[in-house]
Amino acid sequence: MQSLGQDVKHEPLTPDALAHLPDLAPSVVIADAALDPELAFRILTAFAAARPAVPVVVVMGYGELDRHPWQQVADELVHPSCSVAELRLRLAMLERRTGGAGEATIRLGALSLNTETYQVSVSGDVLDLTYKEFELLKFLIQRPGRVFTRSELLLEVWGYNFYGGTRTVDVHVRRLRAKLGSEHEALIQTVRGVGYRAADPRSLVAEP
Repeated sequence: MQSLGQDVKHEPLTPDALAHLPDLAPSVVIADAALDPELAFRILTAFAAARPAVPVVVVMGYGELDRHPWQQVADELVHPSCSVAELRLRLAMLERRTGGAGEATIRLGALSLNTETYQVSVSGDVLDLTYKEFELLKFLIQRPGRVFTRSELLLEVWGYNFYGGTRTVDVHVRRLRAKLGSEHEALIQTVRGVGYRAADPRSLVAEP
């Protein structure tokens, strides 16, 4: 894997590995299912249930293709005997299909935010955000788990020259949650008596 020229981190194929993935913030997950396809499918099913915006590549033998609906948990398939050149090509094709990640993409659970294209998607659905909604969302998810007061958010997102009240923050948070939908509105959390925060990534990993 190091020959791909990428920063590769290894995790054992266990349910506990799911809890580490948000901290690793991978741009792609490559799951080796060749030795234990049953376990791999169970773990990837749990991973898919958490609805992360991370593409998955499965490595497995041809004899396992019909045993499970791999298309529900993976985005690409490679054989254990594939060459580095083939794997590199498949990863490049996958990146093209998914829009790429790179340093411009910030992820939190099912949410994906691109700071260069200003595109935000949740579970693959693109959201139509105003500029300030985008900036507020970006500011929060770049600092998941950290609580900010309304005054702090006004200063950081709207700037010194903004003369509106803190209700402006409440209105934008309400609109963001409406656009995220009931399934994902908890990505932005209210801390009563203080302000708002983006959800801690570790809290978004589903139990297998």
